[in-house]
Amino acid sequence: MKKYDRIMAATLLLWLIIVVVVFYFATGESRKEDMQYKVEINRIMTELVNRSESAAAGQSWENRAAQFDLSGLQYVKSVSFLPAETEADAETVQKEEFGIAVQQFQDFLRNHNGVHSVVYPIISGENVTGYVRFDYVTDTGSRRMLWAAMGGMLTVGLVTLTVLWYVRMKVIKPFHVISNMPYEMAKGNLAVEPQESKSRFFGKFVWGLGMLRDALHDSRNKALELEKEKKLMILSVSHDIKIPLSAIKLYARALREGIYESEAQRDDMAAQIEKHAGEIDEFVKKIVNTASEEIIEIEVADTEFYLRDYVNKIKEYYEPRCRLMMTRFHIGAYENKLLKGDIDRAFEVAENLMENAFKYGDGRLISLSFREEDYCQIVEVFSTGTPVPDKELPHLFDSFYRGSNARDRSGNGLGLYIGRQIMLKMKGDIFALRTQDGMKFCLVFRT
Repeated sequence: MKKYDRIMAATLLLWLIIVVVVFYFATGESRKEDMQYKVEINRIMTELVNRSESAAAGQSWENRAAQFDLSGLQYVKSVSFLPAETEADAETVQKEEFGIAVQQFQDFLRNHNGVHSVVYPIISGENVTGYVRFDYVTDTGSRRMLWAAMGGMLTVGLVTLTVLWYVRMKVIKPFHVISNMPYEMAKGNLAVEPQESKSRFFGKFVWGLGMLRDALHDSRNKALELEKEKKLMILSVSHDIKIPLSAIKLYARALREGIYESEAQRDDMAAQIEKHAGEIDEFVKKIVNTASEEIIEIEVADTEFYLRDYVNKIKEYYEPRCRLMMTRFHIGAYENKLLKGDIDRAFEVAENLMENAFKYGDGRLISLSFREEDYCQIVEVFSTGTPVPDKELPHLFDSFYRGSNARDRSGNGLGLYIGRQIMLKMKGDIFALRTQDGMKFCLVFRT
């Protein structure tokens, strides 16, 4: 929040500086133009006076004003002349003529639309012989452009600040409220509830946090329950194993000390040892099966999805990574079909196969190809590298099994095992094939 507030303050400061600069130039241009129109008027007035004193003195002021060339001027738009006779005294002219003269003089002084005017008297000796009117403008193109830029800057600045403030209140601030929740969940505090803002910009994110919190809560309860069951099972099996184990130890001691001399008695003793060893073997299988059931407790939704959505999900996630690792990633042609199963769980299987391709392949090529067989859609994930030996191929999908190519690579041998259980729960299958230059895993989906 503090960094964002500093960004807002810097933006506001920069905007104010630009506004002040533009305003300074706009007012300066205005003052400059106010002076320039006076310069043009003085120039015209001087030239008219000079003409009156030259050879053109015989020409009337009215004609000189009307014929003055204004083409080279920027501000003065017209020059007109009114003789002083129209301002005659009421005692020397009739009232009607005086009224007309007054009306003409008022019309001469009145401003026209879009222009300003200034009137200068023409004095000859001690008498006023007439009036010269100059019509001029002060709003030129450059001035209008500066004021338009000023208005544009004000509008853009206000809009920008409004957007920044809206983002702060509706996006940054609500996110700041919920940003601490993942940290609390990582510490084990699952009681905190995600708070959604009224704007609901983070609706999906908050919903995901809520689902994550519920999943962690369920996982914690399940782990505690499994831990309890595991201890009870160990205690129970330990008790059950003691009986056949004690019998085996007793029979073994009798054989060692030669208590039974006949061959028939010794054979019967060996049979008893074998029987009790079988009981212990059954207890061990029970432990293994129980552990396996805990591992594969996976929920799969009974839904449908399109093959294109499945491929696009894989492509979106792994194409950038392949590009980063300089691995060629090829997706073959396919027909978009509706497949039965859970797309999220199916992606989990593909994710495991892709990770194995990165881990155990040589990084040259990873490809997806597609074919149909027995009304099923088969998706083949191929990666170049050294294939596993033939003797290890049947055990790849066993729990906790790791092939000879694992060496010092991290892992627990459960990825392919869980992948097969997921495919089986979707009533599909997965199998592996060795090729000359790599490994191919085939996912079988119902259509």
